[in-house]
Amino acid sequence: MNGKPLVSIITAGMSKFGKHEGLLAREIFADAAYEAFSRCPKLNPKGDIKAMFIGHMGEAYEHQGHTGSAIADWAGLTGIPATRCEAACASSGAALRSGIYAVLSGLADVVVVGGVEKMTHRTTSEVTEYLAMASDYPFEQYHGITFPGLFALMATAHMHAYCTTEEQMALAAVKNHYHGSLNPKAHMQKEVSLQTVMASKYVAWPLKLYDCSLITDGASCIILTKPELAKKYTDQPVHIVGSGQASDTIGLYERKSLTSLQSTKLAAKSAYEMAQIKPEQIDFAEVHDCFTFAELMAYEDLGFCKVGGSGKFIESGATRLGGAKPVNTSGGLKAKGHPVGATGTAQAYEMYLQLTDQADRRQVKDAQIGLTHNIGGSGATAAIHIYRRDH
Repeated sequence: MNGKPLVSIITAGMSKFGKHEGLLAREIFADAAYEAFSRCPKLNPKGDIKAMFIGHMGEAYEHQGHTGSAIADWAGLTGIPATRCEAACASSGAALRSGIYAVLSGLADVVVVGGVEKMTHRTTSEVTEYLAMASDYPFEQYHGITFPGLFALMATAHMHAYCTTEEQMALAAVKNHYHGSLNPKAHMQKEVSLQTVMASKYVAWPLKLYDCSLITDGASCIILTKPELAKKYTDQPVHIVGSGQASDTIGLYERKSLTSLQSTKLAAKSAYEMAQIKPEQIDFAEVHDCFTFAELMAYEDLGFCKVGGSGKFIESGATRLGGAKPVNTSGGLKAKGHPVGATGTAQAYEMYLQLTDQADRRQVKDAQIGLTHNIGGSGATAAIHIYRRDH
């Protein structure tokens, strides 16, 4: 692997994911920022951090826009440039990309990148409506289709093309709930059986309740710096060696294929080329499992298995802890939770823990290289980053 580091993560923080009654998004983010700061005593947040990029999907949840300044204020960083990044569920994946730009440009040596969403105080119908704003309003949302329906269309197409089964999708839920049971910050910390998943009610056929990610509150952040400065702050930096972001049509109806995401494939190609590695060199990954089928589709789009082979791939046990390529060791969106603006950097937080041997019971043995895959909407945006351990 010859790709040189673009930037280095010197510390990271994440709130508990779940239901935070009585707290505002800014307070939840302050919790994540405090953890990041406390992990890195050599960092002077007020003096060293020169910019902030915050993923935040929707002002509708709290009737609060202008998120960048609000978050910077409550994180004790008033004064620095603070910018909200919005790319639906890929908002903090896009924020991470923006943070990399800032460091590489030379405009800022140290930046904080994060994301937050406060969702659980809204009704399910309200959250569904707000999330649907990430679809194509005049041609999808206006006519009543929601994201379970959009991903159900993709899952159905894959079932017809490759004989993928509901049971194979359900295995992603079983695996991720097992991983989530090992994560003290996950929203759902309990295992579920295949029978439980299969017996749950349909939301949009073939997707059932246990195929869908959780409505969650949460925040996450990482702090980036130039690789040559990283050892000033920590003995265990994590290097980002590849970054890719791509887009596709916002409407699912305009795409040539319903069985893969072109944005993922394009972003992955960029990230792999930048890192100078191949998919088989990835030791573990955090992928965007907003629905169980989305995880299976990611296996194929990221090159972890052959096209149409994701069902057999998950059946093999390769993506479970202890397998050849563990996926979503955090519990994923499915069990850890999906506070949409926070998801991208929550994936990066898991990379930081794994590549500094701090993941405790879910530690991937000998992990050297990890990948995060964060998508927005039905795949209109994809942000992919590749990480490696410091040698």
